Order: sequence, then structure tokens, then C-alpha cells
Amino acid sequence: MSQVTMKTRVTELLGTRYPIVQGGMMWVGRAELASAVSNAGGFGILTALTQPTPEALVREIARCRSMTDQPFGVNLTILPTATPPPYEAYLDAAIDNGIKVLETAGNNPKEFIAKAKASGVKIVHKCTAIRHALSAERNGVDAISIDGFECAGHPGEDGVGGLLLFALAARKIRIPLIASGGIGDGRTMAAAFALGAEGVNLGTRFCATKEAPIHDNIKNALVKASERDTNLIFRTLHNTGRVLKTAVSDAVVTIENRPGGCEFKDIQHLVSGQKGRVALETGDMSAGLVWAGQVVGLIDDLPSCAELMSQLVAECRQHLVSAGRYFSAGR
Repeated sequence: MSQVTMKTRVTELLGTRYPIVQGGMMWVGRAELASAVSNAGGFGILTALTQPTPEALVREIARCRSMTDQPFGVNLTILPTATPPPYEAYLDAAIDNGIKVLETAGNNPKEFIAKAKASGVKIVHKCTAIRHALSAERNGVDAISIDGFECAGHPGEDGVGGLLLFALAARKIRIPLIASGGIGDGRTMAAAFALGAEGVNLGTRFCATKEAPIHDNIKNALVKASERDTNLIFRTLHNTGRVLKTAVSDAVVTIENRPGGCEFKDIQHLVSGQKGRVALETGDMSAGLVWAGQVVGLIDDLPSCAELMSQLVAECRQHLVSAGRYFSAGR
């Protein structure tokens, strides 16, 4: 029996069997997960800044390539900071080591786009608002991955959920569209396609797989959580983030909402990225933040990436076919 495949502009761009992308997640986007997703027919992504140096990224690319012969990419998130990492050196490491697709997020300098495209690299830009997507399209990116407010990480300040955001983006954007945030099963994947997307991006759902390089305590917490078990942090600082509801994130919300407000220095001791890394690697939920989207409400098992991919595609196909049955020819 032949293997089911899907064909959209996203599969053609990425060279994959399915238009399913693994999000580039800090501390999680490592070779173990990226290779498993790619081997299962999706598109795995290494997170550049998870690696301490550009040289370490070169080694991680080589390690991933030893684990899969399928396409995978690199995420480079560019954020304004007082002491920025050597973004261009990470970019060069990806380009010089044969990466053909770059997922960018945050700021997207035109010079980085030009440099990548001059080397034949395709760019998928991840953003949270239609205006940012249109700007990225004008700047020459090859595809847009747009995050609904349900997503983990930083969903922007507009508060627009995926149902409306995906439909608006599909109406206004001409290049391939990838829906991100709130996608966790075949039903939500089918909904994204019905709204006009040609691919989906999964982050939290891929954290709850056998190959995800995080502690089982964290994976089990994702399985147990409901759609109500996330917190919005940094809301008062206009840098909203969605994380799993834990004692740590509850404390952040309490400090933010106290009379007189809050400055970042008041919560910095709770939210550092290194503390989040400790939580993911040790399973100690009190060590730091655990980033997760509302899609945790759909997660009730810990499959392999291959099992998850097969289930997503089969369920998506089933729901798209089922929806067509609501129509009948007129007499």
C-alpha cells in the first residue's frame, strides 16, 4: 500500500512529505527532536540560540544530519537586547553548513534576508500580526508562519486568536501560509487548512513526544494540563508570553498585578532563560518557567514523532472529508 502524502506550496518549499513544521523552541529544538520530525515526514528545526556558540551550532547541524537524511532547518530569533548574541555568525554557520531553510522570528533585518537568499536559503518568517506578515512579505521572505494568541511563547499584544488570524492572513498574504498556535491534533490541523493555511507549525505538541529532549516530569505535566492551565506573563510589560501554569508563573503574575505595577527587575529572578532550561532538563517545575500553549488541553498521550505524524495526517484527512458531507446537490 502506498504511503499517504500531502502536496501544498509548503511541502514544495520545504521538500517534505507533510506540511507539518516543528517549531524552533529554545532548549528543545535539538537534533533528537528535529531529526525525528524530519524522519517522520515533517520538517524539523534546530534552534540556533540553544547552542552556546556558532561553532556549537555547526556541530549540532552535523549531529542532526547524522540522524536523518531528510530536510531540516534552523531557527534564528532576533530580539533587541543590550548584549546581543552574534546573530550574523549564527546565520553564517547555518548557511555555510548547507541549511536550505531558515525560520526567523522577532526582528528580521533586510540585510540578513538578502544574505540568506543570495546563498539560496529559503526564509519562513514567524510573526503574530497581519501587519508584520505583510511587511515580511514585502521584504522578500518565502513563507509566513503566523501565531494565534493561543500559542506558547510570545503571542504578541493584539490578542487575536487563530480562527480569525489564520483566515485574515490567508485572505491578505500571497506567499505560503503556515498556521501556528493551537494546532495539536488532526481536527485543529484540518481547521487550519479550511481557513486557508497550507501548512501547520506545532511546538507544545512536539514537546509531548518520546523524542523531545526534555524531562519526563515536564512531558507528564503537559499531558495532565487542561486548556485553562497556562498563564500570560509580561502582559503589563507589553511583551506578553504564554507559559504553563506553575508556582513560578503564578508568582510572576502576582508580582505583575500588585498595586503600583512592576518592573522587569522585580521578576527577573524568576524568569531567566537559564532557569527555564534547568526546569526542562531536570524536571523540577519550581526551577523556572515552562513555556506551553493552550493546546495542552488536547494532549493526552506521549507518542513517538512518527506515531504523532501518522495520527495527525489520518485525522486531518478524516475531518476534511467529513466536513464535505454537510453539502448536498440541489434538486
